[in-house]
Amino acid sequence: QVQLVESGGGLVQAGGSLRLSCAASVSIFSLNAMGWYRQAPGKQRELVATIGRGGSTNYHDSVKGRFPISRDNSKNMVYLQMNGLKPEDTAVYYCNAFTVSGMGRVDYWGQGTQVTVSS
Repeated sequence: QVQLVESGGGLVQAGGSLRLSCAASVSIFSLNAMGWYRQAPGKQRELVATIGRGGSTNYHDSVKGRFPISRDNSKNMVYLQMNGLKPEDTAVYYCNAFTVSGMGRVDYWGQGTQVTVSS
């Protein structure tokens, strides 16, 4: 079982920055990829950014160039540096990891951390 613990959310003014951290309970090399999703009130959860085992990244168009994702393999950590925050970035942010095997894909989720951007 993989446990993910997020930290770093909070309240920030528009234009400000926050860094989200996600600590995994296992070696992140054992995971196919890790990433961040977010869910705003009344909206579906959406992918924000992912980073694969080899370091390849993928971003939602709305955060490209603003939210770089990174990983520290030695610490089993993944980070989301959020710059130039906008009120529309307000959401609960969830850390995600998944594995793929003969049994299919298995997703793991953190408990979520609230990010609120004031205008």
